[in-house]
Amino acid sequence: MEFRVLEYFLAVAREQSITAAAASLHISQPALSTQLKALEKELGKQLLIRGVKGSRKVLLTEEGMILRKRAEELVSLMRRTEEEITGSDGMISGNVYIGAGETESVRLFAEAAEKVQKKYPDIRYHISSGNAEHVLEYLDKGLIDFGLLFTEIDAQKYEAFPVPIHDRWGVLMRRDSSLAYHESIAPEDLWDKPLIVSHQKGDDLFVNRWLQREESDLHIVATYNLLYNASLLVEEGLGYAICFDKIINTEGSSLCFRPLSPQLESPAYIVWKKYQVFSKATKAYLDCLLEILNDYRFQNVSSSP
Repeated sequence: MEFRVLEYFLAVAREQSITAAAASLHISQPALSTQLKALEKELGKQLLIRGVKGSRKVLLTEEGMILRKRAEELVSLMRRTEEEITGSDGMISGNVYIGAGETESVRLFAEAAEKVQKKYPDIRYHISSGNAEHVLEYLDKGLIDFGLLFTEIDAQKYEAFPVPIHDRWGVLMRRDSSLAYHESIAPEDLWDKPLIVSHQKGDDLFVNRWLQREESDLHIVATYNLLYNASLLVEEGLGYAICFDKIINTEGSSLCFRPLSPQLESPAYIVWKKYQVFSKATKAYLDCLLEILNDYRFQNVSSSP
């Protein structure tokens, strides 16, 4: 299977037309059709449904959709590899790929990027947002350089550097709710309330231990992956969202945030694959990021009583 043919297939999947794809690729339509048929023959599967409802539109079969997903990953990885090799000499430039969940700690990435940009303005940053499963999947496939995780790290597969700033858990609620008059929220305050909780693996056990209740004993009305979407559910009165602080800006809105009591915090880690070879751009950025994290750690130790 040739890399070039995968790009041809992705163009057809994008355009949903062999003719339009051929034009975008600057090759003839018969030549493209021949390449696609050869690809189907090589794989022994039909990838495209041609002539949908008498038109020239093409759709992907189930096997075609699987190939599109994998081909996108392969093409992305190949392009990154080419960039890293061709940019290995001379001025440092290129792309840095980061995976992270929703957290205030992402500001550390921004602080490092701003600092590095002054020295290497040709470095470009790409942040992919998602939960721990998403970040680990992208790390394993080489689609991101490193990620920010709030979960246990497999030390045999990954290097991990602790983030000295911990995210604080609390409850996002409407300002007119009964709990909004509390300075903090105790476990028993939530036992009979409709709850909106993270469906990230590990968060449920972490929060349930604090709540001192099994999930089956709680009134969970919804789960979320992105807190912004959960905040809309809260705003409409569906329930109370258990979440990290400082992700949703509640100033001037109908929502407010109250911390948990006793306090509950989650430690975070900057994670990358063991024995990973970084491009010069990624290495420069990671070195700066780790330097910033060490400075924060030193400041926290110095300010401790």
